[in-house]
Amino acid sequence: MFMGIEYSKDLSEAYTQLSDQLNLLLDGEPNRIANLSNASALLSNFLDRTNWTGFYLMEEGELVLGPFQGLPACIRIAVGKGVCGTAAEKQETIVVEDVNAFPGHIACDAASQSEIVVPLVKDGQLIGVLDIDSPETGRFSDEDRAGIEKFAATLLRHL
Repeated sequence: MFMGIEYSKDLSEAYTQLSDQLNLLLDGEPNRIANLSNASALLSNFLDRTNWTGFYLMEEGELVLGPFQGLPACIRIAVGKGVCGTAAEKQETIVVEDVNAFPGHIACDAASQSEIVVPLVKDGQLIGVLDIDSPETGRFSDEDRAGIEKFAATLLRHL
């Protein structure tokens, strides 16, 4: 059990509980950096078999490192470059089973083998991306994708 979330075979329900927990955690807090920091910590502790969980935020036309959990990371990523920049450019979630097979992958942590990036779009405006890496190839399932997108949608209500 983590912060009131009981793990079960129903991953979808666990992600729903996680999103509810995030909503309660951020309720009433207007500070964007504080909310992103707590969101990255909550998600990092919820997910197993991951080595980096965090945010890149749009600033003057490029993605700039935001709050995260994990080893030091690349500071700036151009839109359209790597997995994060591609997800930002397309404004759609990208799941990469093997980062070594992704053209132009930016290796901030050599241990990362798979990745999911969810764009954060509010009122039609790209705010940034949520980036999660794993040291396992093929770590992120369709259920993970749906759950992480739900988590991101909950977070966007507090940004």
